Amino acid sequence: MLELWNVYGLPLAFMLLHIGAIVGAVLLAVAYYTYAERKVLGAMQRRQGPMTVGPFGLLQPIADGIKLLSKETIIPSQANRAVFVLAPMMLFTLALVAWAVIPIDYKLVLADINVGILYLFAISSMGVYGIIMAGWASNSKYAFLGAMRSSSQMVSYEVSMGLVIVTVLLCTGSLNLTEIIMADRPAWVQVMLFPMLIVFLVSILAECNRAPFDLPEGESEITGGFMVEYSSMTFALFFLGEYANMILMSAMTVVLFLGGWLPPFGIEALAVVPGFVWFVLKTFLIMFFFLWARATFPRYRYDQLMRLGWKIFLPFTLIWVLVVAGSLIAFDALPE
Repeated sequence: MLELWNVYGLPLAFMLLHIGAIVGAVLLAVAYYTYAERKVLGAMQRRQGPMTVGPFGLLQPIADGIKLLSKETIIPSQANRAVFVLAPMMLFTLALVAWAVIPIDYKLVLADINVGILYLFAISSMGVYGIIMAGWASNSKYAFLGAMRSSSQMVSYEVSMGLVIVTVLLCTGSLNLTEIIMADRPAWVQVMLFPMLIVFLVSILAECNRAPFDLPEGESEITGGFMVEYSSMTFALFFLGEYANMILMSAMTVVLFLGGWLPPFGIEALAVVPGFVWFVLKTFLIMFFFLWARATFPRYRYDQLMRLGWKIFLPFTLIWVLVVAGSLIAFDALPE
């Protein structure tokens, strides 16, 4: 008989409850992130946003979900049906499983593994497969061009993101996300990491295909990009996966640069607030950055996007890795 009552030293029921809580919280956050985006963009453009479905339009995400569920799923006759359906499921699933290693508070994490940052980076990198599968399986030149655009920009900016993560690891000496948050970082180390925070914020915009880097959806050239042939819940899974990935990248930024659940600036008086509250507030701050960027900047040309990634970010992050490593050695501040 299989031993099902004990997984990693914890009761199976507790594990399932924890997983259900994470999935439910992420799905609820994704639903109301779409509402928040429409409200924030409306405020920035001096209009109302959702306001008729429920009080203050709060039921609009539910109405949108019901609408998409009630629509017919159309699969092009020349498409590869299995890959066509699998692609959005894969993209959405990857955005959920990455949360297994995100520490919401001290010891409040599903899997506190020693290589958590590598796990996160691997999961975020695999998202490109879902996009390529969608573009190829649709058997449409527009979808395929959108998939090629998206995959090339994601791969390009993952190089810079990897080097940014290397600088954080040099300062913390651990691949464990909890230890990265708890690592002591003097003020001069935080100042050195600040340029890497800016590079990381821009890179996650490109990684999530968000404005001003939403090139996979060039309306004047390739219409809806890699998801142009999708409808109903298959389209909704792409949509949900994109927003879930944005929330995940926001949480990664909080873990790597903003101290996770710790109070801001190390102010002890603020420690009376529960740690998970600080984590959520900081994540909301980065999520707002996504919306702010969309409302502020026009879309880049594709050559500008590639130039920024390969000719600016890549050389700068390579040099900055050397600067950070050299400074840590010079001041005898390498973590033990």
